[in-house]
Amino acid sequence: MAESLGRLITDLGERSLYDAVSQCSRCGYCEQACPTYVATGDESKSPRGRNQIVRLMLEGKLDDKASSMEALSTCLTCGACTTACYAKVPVADIVLEGRRLLRGETHWLVRKICRIMIASPGFFAVLLKIGFLLKKLGLSRPARPLLRAAGLSVLAAMDEHVEETPLWNLDDATRHRTNPVKAAYRYFAACGPRYLFPRVGLATLSALDELKGAGAYLNNPCCGLLAHNYGELSDARELAKKNIEHAERNGTEPIVGDCSSCVAFLKSYPQLFLKPEDAAWRERAAAFSKRVQDAIEIYGECADRLPPAIAEGVETTYHDSCRAINPQGLKEQPRRAAKKAAGASYCEMEGADACCGGAGAFGFVHEELSDDLLKKKVGNVASVQAGVVITSSTSCLIQLARGFRKYYPDAKALHLSEFVAGALRKDHGA
Repeated sequence: MAESLGRLITDLGERSLYDAVSQCSRCGYCEQACPTYVATGDESKSPRGRNQIVRLMLEGKLDDKASSMEALSTCLTCGACTTACYAKVPVADIVLEGRRLLRGETHWLVRKICRIMIASPGFFAVLLKIGFLLKKLGLSRPARPLLRAAGLSVLAAMDEHVEETPLWNLDDATRHRTNPVKAAYRYFAACGPRYLFPRVGLATLSALDELKGAGAYLNNPCCGLLAHNYGELSDARELAKKNIEHAERNGTEPIVGDCSSCVAFLKSYPQLFLKPEDAAWRERAAAFSKRVQDAIEIYGECADRLPPAIAEGVETTYHDSCRAINPQGLKEQPRRAAKKAAGASYCEMEGADACCGGAGAFGFVHEELSDDLLKKKVGNVASVQAGVVITSSTSCLIQLARGFRKYYPDAKALHLSEFVAGALRKDHGA
């Protein structure tokens, strides 16, 4: 049986899972904020419907476990419902708890990946390079039917839809980077920018060095988000402890990450340590989380220092990463930077804060529903004729690139770090 947290940190303080879900009055204000409810009209796929499922489960009154798991598994955990909720019911955390209680054993592949990332991150990087090389050589396509037959359809979908497969990673690119003893910040390498989008990581380091001063590369372990979201809480805690200890050994400066999903999870570390015996770790986790910043926060703070835009006639808009705008509340900060760097070419699109349907592995597990959300997002991009869409998380970069290839090839997706770094390079005549 998979472990669950049992207790959650809510706006009303620490609560048992049952007390947290009981905060939901089923008023329905959340429903129009929920992408899956708007797309399907299915009450069980609404926030209040999912809360009710978990409550019935805890009361021992749940009859149809298969349908309940379907309802919970289709939650994007975007947090839009909590933002809209007057009581700030933590639906995403409640849904994750419900999944853990219903699922039982975590999928063996997730367990294996989590253990490799803990025990041998270097080996994990090698495995990714081998996989990316096979894709570049066209050898992974014939393996897709075999993967699906083996029950690994998610890997087949990832191979089909993820186009960017670099044969180098951020560790390779920063190996000769000089890390000052007194750094202006400590860069936390999330797995997305580290392995899949190292160009984003390099842009972040370049932009932050320019705006904040020379920073240090933490060379940290994985944050543990994968393990947390897919049921391996013991692995998530182990990775959290490794990161906390690693950060404590490396100064007191701000810790800056550039994947908003991972940054939001780093900020939530105290919730992993709510058991009485973990009191000391909870205190350390709280101190750690206070040091964590999303790179897009800093760009907003430094927007006045960005150079005025050089008009290029390319309409630019912003797509909010769910884990930036909802749990972190970062809406105006990234826009200040985007507007300064884009100038007159910046335009706001309708539904900028709605999920694009990426949400980690969601786009590969629930492809049809994910595609419905993606088409709506791409339609909003097309309505303002944007050629550049800026965002701040790995899942969004993957999903938007997939949507533009399929429905709107006139646009491309960039991380805000890339956009800011590009503006700074132009200012220096590069």
